[in-house]
Amino acid sequence: MPQIIPIRDLKKTAEISEMCRMEQKPIYITKNGYGDMVIMSMETFERAMLRDEIYRELEAGQKDFENGKVKDAFQSLDMLRAKHGV
Repeated sequence: MPQIIPIRDLKKTAEISEMCRMEQKPIYITKNGYGDMVIMSMETFERAMLRDEIYRELEAGQKDFENGKVKDAFQSLDMLRAKHGV
């Protein structure tokens, strides 16, 4: 269940910082009863950014595959071995 707090509680910075680290999920901030902001720990943010980057790379790979931009795995390994003298 998402953690939701009113904007007036942002004054409690130490408590919110602890909540961010303990929950390891975003905390939603409301203003006048409506969603306004989201805060999270640096660790949670970095994990989210890494996950987004992985999804972007997978999507790019899928598009390359659909457009026929593929190579045979055995040929690719042979090229790498030759390039690095393995």
